Amino acid sequence: MKDDILIRDYKTSDKSAVLKLLRLNTPTYFSHEEENSFIHYLDNQLEYYYVIEMNKQTVGCGGFNFPENNATARISWDILHPHFQRKSLGSALLNYRIEKLKHFPELRQIIVRTSQLVYKFYEKRGFRLTEIVDNYWAKGFHLYKMEYISKAI
Repeated sequence: MKDDILIRDYKTSDKSAVLKLLRLNTPTYFSHEEENSFIHYLDNQLEYYYVIEMNKQTVGCGGFNFPENNATARISWDILHPHFQRKSLGSALLNYRIEKLKHFPELRQIIVRTSQLVYKFYEKRGFRLTEIVDNYWAKGFHLYKMEYISKAI
C-alpha cells in the first residue's frame, strides 16, 4: 500500500504536533534554547508555514518568510520526525516551497539559516554557504547561512 503524503498549510491546531517534532529532534539537531524561539516564530512571525502528513500523521514542517521585503525569502524551521528523515520528505517540502516562491515576482534571493548539522542537505539542493557564525543558535550550534543558486528565480 502506498503511503498517503500531503503537504498542506499549517493551522494553529498543529502547534502541539510541530512542537513535538522539535522536541524529538532536540538535542540532535536543535538546542533546548531554540524551543522558545520556535514558539515565538509560530505565534508572531509566521507568514507561510506548512506541515507534511503521512497517513494523517504530522511527520514534518517548514516554512518561509520575508524578513525585510519580498526580494529576499528565508526558508524557516525545517523539522522532520526522526523516523521519516532520509526518505525524501525534506526534499519534497523544500521543493514545494521553492515552487511557491516562484509566484513572488519581486523575489531575487532565497536564503536559509541552518547549522553545521544539516547544511549539507541544503548544499546538495542548490544552496551555497555564505557565512558561518560559531555558537549562534546555542553553544555548539553554529549558524550556517546559505543562499539558493538558481536561474529560475
